[in-house]
Amino acid sequence: MKLVLAIVNNDDSAIVSSALTHEGFFVTKLSTTGGFLMVGNTTLLIGTEDDKVEDICRVLSKYCASRKQINPTSNSFGRGLENNGLPEDVIVGGATYFVLNVDSFGKI
Repeated sequence: MKLVLAIVNNDDSAIVSSALTHEGFFVTKLSTTGGFLMVGNTTLLIGTEDDKVEDICRVLSKYCASRKQINPTSNSFGRGLENNGLPEDVIVGGATYFVLNVDSFGKI
């Protein structure tokens, strides 16, 4: 058994969760904040059998789009405290996922 932790952009979270649920996966959503841009993300917890991990990755890649966003340099942690920098293009969206082994699983 595996646990997939998928960190997705808030803009993509509703469609990804819906698509995963439609495919028969149970999804738990957590509100999280990224450390680089300090903006909201959604972390999805998805428990599944070993042979279904590729199906989850397929859904993530289909519905988690990367896009450019213009951000002031002062929004980034550790990048300066003054707001006199030029805005910069950053890539947001997509998904970051981790696949973890699960030793035991139960529902009560």
